[in-house]
Amino acid sequence: MATSSLPYRPCAGIMLLNGAGHAFVGQRIDTVAEAWQMPQGGIDPGEDPLAAAFRELEEEIGTRNAGLIAELPEWLHYDLPEHLVGRMWGGRYRGQAQKWFAMRFLGTDDEIDLATAHPEFRTWRWLPLADLPALAVPFKREVYAELVRRFAHLAD
Repeated sequence: MATSSLPYRPCAGIMLLNGAGHAFVGQRIDTVAEAWQMPQGGIDPGEDPLAAAFRELEEEIGTRNAGLIAELPEWLHYDLPEHLVGRMWGGRYRGQAQKWFAMRFLGTDDEIDLATAHPEFRTWRWLPLADLPALAVPFKREVYAELVRRFAHLAD
């Protein structure tokens, strides 16, 4: 099957901002590459995208102590590189269609716990928004650059 005929996997993404206006990023546990990303994950059938975003926060960083501050009205898409299409998500998707939310972290750093039931990150940090695209894997950089453009005013 041609990659272009595969659908996109529905996903919720969260730009979690701390009080200093920096974004949370985690280094993925499943790769030796420097793969940093913001929390994100699949939306279950029938699940509301915002509910999925809060669920993903809890599943990935151990807390949902955040408040919604913005939502992109449209979905952003990225395609996986050809060599990953057959290895990710059972080969059923060409990439992801992501509904992105900006949230303010309402807790303290000690609430963040990466030792969740199914850990996805090995370490984490807060970064200025301008640094996000350069740390993302190449196939997600365009999405991250768009998020920085669209959510930059929230970091002030």
